[in-house]
Amino acid sequence: MSPAEQPPPRAVTRGRVSNLHEGLLRGLTADHGGLGTILAHRAYSADTAPGPIAFIDLVVLPPGTSIGVHRHTDNEETYVILAGRGLMTLDGQPLAVRPGDVVPNLPYGQHGLANISDNDLHLLVFEVGPLGGRA
Repeated sequence: MSPAEQPPPRAVTRGRVSNLHEGLLRGLTADHGGLGTILAHRAYSADTAPGPIAFIDLVVLPPGTSIGVHRHTDNEETYVILAGRGLMTLDGQPLAVRPGDVVPNLPYGQHGLANISDNDLHLLVFEVGPLGGRA
């Protein structure tokens, strides 16, 4: 059998380790009223592992998509820009973001993110809370 005729390799089980390039990212359309369909994977949720962190999401915004401008309540949501560039709206003010930027979205603050580039924008989003008025 030639290499071209070989069946594809089976997925390797690696315990708790998962890989985003192996089908974990799911489409999410009009997130918080944003444009288009972004890709996301909830890597951690307080529903399944209670703690002070509400969730950790890995997110990809293709060109022209966005997370709509919105606000949370008594929690702090932080965006960590891993790759790509975009335009963040932070409490009504536009802010250009790039790889390495860490943007805390403070409790009751307003925020959103748009990918206005020609490349995917990758980010890590984590939310801590509720804070119980400790902000």
